[in-house]
Amino acid sequence: MTRRLADSKAVGVLVAKLAAAIGRHNRQVKNLALVGIKRRGVPLARRLAAGMRAGRKARVPVGAVDITLYRDDLQMVAEAPIVRGSEIGFDINGKTLVLVDDVIFTGRTIRAAVSELLDYGRPEAIQLAVLVDRGHRELPIQPDFAAKVIKTERTDIVDIFLKETDGRDEITLTRT
Repeated sequence: MTRRLADSKAVGVLVAKLAAAIGRHNRQVKNLALVGIKRRGVPLARRLAAGMRAGRKARVPVGAVDITLYRDDLQMVAEAPIVRGSEIGFDINGKTLVLVDDVIFTGRTIRAAVSELLDYGRPEAIQLAVLVDRGHRELPIQPDFAAKVIKTERTDIVDIFLKETDGRDEITLTRT
């Protein structure tokens, strides 16, 4: 059974709430940048940067990481993984980075993304922002910012749909 948790309007409100929380927390930070995890973390990071623009003097740069080669289950996923490549067009050394993803579950995706970021340099700090926190961590990783926290069973499926990747904004929960 699939249930809609958020429609397009509600997703917009959640993104605005997340952008405001990140902006408030980082008001005094001069070297702030957002890095989205491919796929849906990237358009989300772009939306957050646009939402934060009003309260900042300088534009917040946005980068993207593809964690494919950093996954701890790579050999189990595919013989020939599709690597889309990372795009970080700025020096991360000394910056406060906000790592952005659509949903956090076990924490393994975030671990892979942090490992990749550290190959690019040494940021001042890395914060984590997610649209949805659904629990069930396997690693000691928690978001600094979560727009929505939902209680799920481990076998549930949480789907985030974004206009940029899916043609619509929506969050659904499927009970299996």
